[in-house]
Amino acid sequence: MIRRTIIEWEALPYGDGPGAIPVRAADRIAAVAAASPLAGSGGGGVIEHGRKSLRARGVVGVVAADGCALEILPKIDFPGQQGEQAKGSIRRRLVHMLAVALDMKIDAGQITALDWQRDTLLEILIRLFSEKLVDAIRQGMPRLYVEQADELHVLRGRLDVTRQFSALAAEPARLACRYDSLTPDIALNRIMKAAIGRLARIARTGDNQRRLRELAFAYADIADVPIAALRWDQMYLTGPMRAGANSSISHGSCWASVFRPRRRADRMVSRCCSR
Repeated sequence: MIRRTIIEWEALPYGDGPGAIPVRAADRIAAVAAASPLAGSGGGGVIEHGRKSLRARGVVGVVAADGCALEILPKIDFPGQQGEQAKGSIRRRLVHMLAVALDMKIDAGQITALDWQRDTLLEILIRLFSEKLVDAIRQGMPRLYVEQADELHVLRGRLDVTRQFSALAAEPARLACRYDSLTPDIALNRIMKAAIGRLARIARTGDNQRRLRELAFAYADIADVPIAALRWDQMYLTGPMRAGANSSISHGSCWASVFRPRRRADRMVSRCCSR
């Protein structure tokens, strides 16, 4: 897996060295970035696909394609820091900004345990998501009452009179029942299972992969639903699930998760002023 990190507005030259990116990988990343809603009509709003290099525009996040990923960090100066140390500090500041802007509670212990210099922004966010979801599941899988319709030999709930005297008119031993059943197979859990499956395919660190496998086992009884068929309109966050349910899911093996840092910063300032 080819992984590269650059700062917004910086360029990444083509090549095979550690400070460059192979041309084929650059082409794939540029194609994915061009499909992002932030790319604009010309397709260059996220990354400029030049003749000699890729140049990041005024967005930050992660762009991933087959066998490669590009991390774009905001331009923040830390006096006396350079290289990986500076990038680690930028990731830390960026995650703090996102936590405030999106109203996510991150414990001090979680912040201290993160490897800011070695892990990419994507791995850091996967870790925060998976840890919070594990904590939420330990307090109990969310369940809701869902209306069920079944043909039983004993009345359960209420009788569906219309179906009983039409489809079952010739079978009086079977009763058309409608009843409410408490089940974990609800829209929220199906969305979480889809997110876990997607993240399991892109996570690279051993700890993240282990937690995602544990979560996949916990959600084993939840139905697998294609991403396009997920019912976001039926998702209700209850109790501790509010802390771990922020996720974004993409289609296929190529995706881009990018945003404009200025808008997040404005939202962070607004939240800080309202407190």
